[in-house]
Amino acid sequence: MKKMNVVIAIDSLKGSLTSVEAGAAIRTGIQNVYPDADIEILPLADGGEGTVEALTSGMGGVLQEICVTGPADAPVICKYGILEASQTAIIEMAGAAGITLIPEHERNPLHTTTYGVGEVIKDAIQKGCRKFIIGIGGSATNDGGIGMLQALGFEFLDASGHPVPYGAEGLSKVETITDDNVIAALKECQFKIACDVSNVLCGPLGCASVFGPQKGADSEMVQNMDKWMAHYAEIVQSIRPEADAMRAGSGAAGGLGFAFLSFTNAVLEPGIDIILHEIKLENYVRCADIVVTGEGRLDDQTVMGKAPAGVAKLAKKYQKPVIAFAGMVTENANICNEYGIDAFFPILREVVSLDEAMNRETSRNNLSATAKQVFRLIKVIQNSEKG
Repeated sequence: MKKMNVVIAIDSLKGSLTSVEAGAAIRTGIQNVYPDADIEILPLADGGEGTVEALTSGMGGVLQEICVTGPADAPVICKYGILEASQTAIIEMAGAAGITLIPEHERNPLHTTTYGVGEVIKDAIQKGCRKFIIGIGGSATNDGGIGMLQALGFEFLDASGHPVPYGAEGLSKVETITDDNVIAALKECQFKIACDVSNVLCGPLGCASVFGPQKGADSEMVQNMDKWMAHYAEIVQSIRPEADAMRAGSGAAGGLGFAFLSFTNAVLEPGIDIILHEIKLENYVRCADIVVTGEGRLDDQTVMGKAPAGVAKLAKKYQKPVIAFAGMVTENANICNEYGIDAFFPILREVVSLDEAMNRETSRNNLSATAKQVFRLIKVIQNSEKG
């Protein structure tokens, strides 16, 4: 008799279980019903928060910690991962220049910098990495990526030949860009940038106009930053003719997307596409009898590029059934059924407080118990079909 073959690729239940922990809980539930099942757990994330830990731990990598320049120029400790076999670094720019690193009342994109992101990349290069997966969501910055580039050795000089200051303010003063002191190994590096926004660099849909206010900018600052960003783009295009300020995603992370595309060997792709490729999910899905996915909250946003929808899309390429588990499910989550998730199940088993529901042990038990009941039903149906 053929063994049940299950592939589990579930996102983290944020604040409760990591992707790998959630997968292990589901495996326990399945094994209560199918003790000899072949079960593969793959780490899952969508390029945002949690990607570093999910991929690093799930793919046998090593976590690194480095003290870098934070977005407000104060030092911060940033974690990133290295997959040694492939010389790949996994980085979340928010770990070095994220908006959550600055209290709301102190946020000011005129001065916040991506310099720390460059320091993380530099550290990874020095440790032998030549491939990079970088999530660029959650930034506190609108500096066009010049901070990151400065840390890598590019020089952004004002009319007097002096380095420009950090932040969007620096963009207003850039007159010359030189690459004489750029890290030599940078040209050997390949960057996959997890980018889930399509904003251009300047104008009404540019990074300053759309994202500036949430980073602390008032209307006057937004107008000025947009003007400075256009000035910066003109200078970049004069030395890098392929640079395109109107390319979708160039406005991501306050123009960091533009910096990567203009000055490095980079591609911008949806985060979930990058992750699914890296974990080689397709190789496992081909042979699966059933695919299991999920996340902490299943709702109508799940289908907008989030991890479970990406898993379901790939599974349907091979006509595989897909079920999803979630900490909670909203009424409008029914749309997930139209995007390849055949059935979904909330794991909450009784009325409890939010803190109780998110308790690690409680979540683990609830997830395992729900998986067990779902797979009991699957087994009953299988047995009835045989009879």
